[in-house]
Amino acid sequence: MRRRVRFIALVTLGALALASGIIFARTFQEPPPTWIPDIKFKSGREVVPYLEGWIKNPDDSFDFVFGYFSRNTEQELVIPAGPNNSVMPGGPDRGQPTYFLANRQQRIYRVRVPKDWGDKALTWTLTANGRTEKVVAKLVPAYEKSERFIVTNNSTGIVFGEEDLNQPPTLDIPGTLTATVGTALILPAAVTDDGLPKPRPIAPPKLAAPPTEASRFQSQRNNSDGGRPQIVGTRVTWLEYRGPGQVTFATPTAQVVDGKAVTTAHFTVPGTYTLFATAFDGKLSTRKQIVITVK
Repeated sequence: MRRRVRFIALVTLGALALASGIIFARTFQEPPPTWIPDIKFKSGREVVPYLEGWIKNPDDSFDFVFGYFSRNTEQELVIPAGPNNSVMPGGPDRGQPTYFLANRQQRIYRVRVPKDWGDKALTWTLTANGRTEKVVAKLVPAYEKSERFIVTNNSTGIVFGEEDLNQPPTLDIPGTLTATVGTALILPAAVTDDGLPKPRPIAPPKLAAPPTEASRFQSQRNNSDGGRPQIVGTRVTWLEYRGPGQVTFATPTAQVVDGKAVTTAHFTVPGTYTLFATAFDGKLSTRKQIVITVK
């Protein structure tokens, strides 16, 4: 009888140990994931407004500097000023963008507030694809920037030598133009620059090794554009800021040759458009806008 009791006890303990072992193995063989994949969406996602910082002006007023991040890698959105695109107080329309490009767009929008603004808040609210995002801007000391923050594309490095003498390029474009749907519009830009910084020579292309399966895969994965010609020296880049439809530029970034950079724009929807042109010498930039009435 005692032998039978001992046998039953050993069998019971063995079964419990086996069950515990199974649970133990499952616990350590199936750990929770420790990383989140970087999932990108072509469309259907939100547009997030960003506060890039604030600048104190010579007259003691302040400029809030904003950008935005569209989580869509391809979709471009028209969001008119109103309930879905408001800047308050004083809005909803305070000159903010109404045409939103894909991906991250930095330092694209500024709002001036008076010198007695104090600790009041300015709120930019955006609703895109049914998702609402907002940013609350206040004069927090940690967010104070300078004009160099804008003209150097947020480059905070210390420069020496010839770059100390570098001045932003001057940019001259028409203030207004008139266009017609379906007809190319010439966008002229006159640029002068001091030639600083001196353009770096482009290294000659390396002889490509025979492609392998791994290299083909990596090229497709990175969507490499190594065959695109590089622009050296001063150039002018165009982008759409406000408008009822998409603007297509023949050359979004044009090389300055003999003081001029010319491209064309196509419009498919009538209305009023605001475009930005930025002249960039490799270190410093100048931005101006043009308003185009499309019939």
